[in-house]
Amino acid sequence: MRLRALLETDALGLRLLGGEDELDRTVRGVMTTDLRDPSRYLSGGELVLTGLAWRRDASDSEPFVRILAGAGVAGLAAGEAELGDIPADLVEACVQHRLPLFAVNETVAFATITEHVVRQVSGERAGDLAAVVDRHRRLMTSGPAGGGPEVVLDLLTSDLDLRAWVLSPTGRQIAGAGAPLPAPLGAALAGHHLAATRTGRRGPYRAAVAGSTYSLFPIRNAGRGAVPAGVDVRESVLSDWLLAVEADASDWPAARLDLLQGVTQLIAVERDRRDAARTVRRRLAQEVLELVQAGAAPAEIAARLRVAAPVLLPGLGVAPQWQVVVARVDWTASGTAGGAGGPGDIAGGPVAQALLEEILVDPAVSGPDSADRIAVAHTGEEAIALVPLPAVPAPLPETVDGPTDNAGTADQAAAPDTAEAPAAQDPALHADALLAAVREPLSAGLADDGRLTLGVSAAVHSAEGLRGALEEARHARRVAAARPGRVCAAGHHELASHVLLLPFVPDDVRRAFTARLLDPLRDYDRRHRAELIETLEAFLDCDGSWTRCAARLHLHVNTLRYRVGRIEQLTGRDLSRLEDKLDFFLALRMS
Repeated sequence: MRLRALLETDALGLRLLGGEDELDRTVRGVMTTDLRDPSRYLSGGELVLTGLAWRRDASDSEPFVRILAGAGVAGLAAGEAELGDIPADLVEACVQHRLPLFAVNETVAFATITEHVVRQVSGERAGDLAAVVDRHRRLMTSGPAGGGPEVVLDLLTSDLDLRAWVLSPTGRQIAGAGAPLPAPLGAALAGHHLAATRTGRRGPYRAAVAGSTYSLFPIRNAGRGAVPAGVDVRESVLSDWLLAVEADASDWPAARLDLLQGVTQLIAVERDRRDAARTVRRRLAQEVLELVQAGAAPAEIAARLRVAAPVLLPGLGVAPQWQVVVARVDWTASGTAGGAGGPGDIAGGPVAQALLEEILVDPAVSGPDSADRIAVAHTGEEAIALVPLPAVPAPLPETVDGPTDNAGTADQAAAPDTAEAPAAQDPALHADALLAAVREPLSAGLADDGRLTLGVSAAVHSAEGLRGALEEARHARRVAAARPGRVCAAGHHELASHVLLLPFVPDDVRRAFTARLLDPLRDYDRRHRAELIETLEAFLDCDGSWTRCAARLHLHVNTLRYRVGRIEQLTGRDLSRLEDKLDFFLALRMS
């Protein structure tokens, strides 16, 4: 706004004392000060309000005005409440430095002027920003120009003092202005957003996290993959991005809310472009998957992999290893798993595909292009990812100085000690690690009627191994499905143990078996706080060792013997027998 507009506003009680030729200066802010040297707090363009407490005599005026003029302030307004008339030496100093000077009537509070300036300046900035957003939208819609969502987020920060970030449904930062958002905070905000979306409320959603208030704006997919109006929210809740703004938007005027909605629409353009870029990778994964499931010759699958490798691992130069990850999202309605077979059912394959693409992104890498090496297809209710892994170079053999007297010694020196290779070199995916950072937000999105299960295969080095890897990942997912919880995963290493059999046991049989063994102990614990379940778990973990178990539980051995005896009495089992130990162990795993 201009100084002239302030002078023309009667409610502000301003009277011009000098600088009529400078009234077209732009006011970008307001500052109240009685410091003799406020330069460290000035950035230029301010209207400075002062009560003249800094002035002790006439010699103080010129240095004060010189400092203001050097900082590039727009004008000076001096209050009449303290000294009555404004001193002539201050008027002369402002004329000398060509700084417009106003007198503020004693009946007008500085707060009134401050609120008026802030309101006007913010409104004008918002209008300017809206024009920039509209221009940026046209650029991004017509082509790759425009700079991506970071440009608009930077404008929100610089022109409206709003810190904002674009987050994925798991809380991974896709774009942001300034310092990155800490990963735990991003996950917490995503969880709030998903939980609020599941309630059906309209955004923005208010979230208080870590002592700050945020407003969460949904970013709806607006392109080809947009979910039609009226479709169940569960079909998109786990794939939509969000805009997190560090502010409380509950009392914002409609104009500012409209502006932020425009920003989300602009970011949706970037989301559509990202989805279009994934089409090639999805097609590659679909082609390989169809060949594998059809039992195609390894040579044919290998040829397709050679086509896929440069796209998924540009510049790799060598054939990678591959892992297969299988995911499934199941929804329940009226106690029945949702599927694609009837009216109102939810097709789980596309939902799992979008979610698996997000889960497989390295959480340490930000930006919309960090998923460039992920190819996910879906078939039926499953999503299947073909994940390329760079081959790990073998450690160089140690050289042997001089001749050796023993050929075996030389062979030992030349053999790489793979057992001591650093764990950091292992690029393989691990089931638990994949879900560690995303379990909290996804559980909020799945709420009480959704479930995500995921299985990870071992790495394979050739096309011949892909069919086995696919079946291995599928079976690991079934193992995960046998466990309690909204978000569960299992890896290939678990398939060699007793849990291999659990997915094939019907649910009602598992529940009855578990209740028969453990319910008497749970009931007893509730009544007597005896911690029999905890004791049983520790006893089995210690392989039935009385001394080790007592030490772990910080109990006397006699107390432990009493508890185990009570367990045997309540259940009719004998914990010295292998069969009964195994039954208890399986019951605990299935509970």
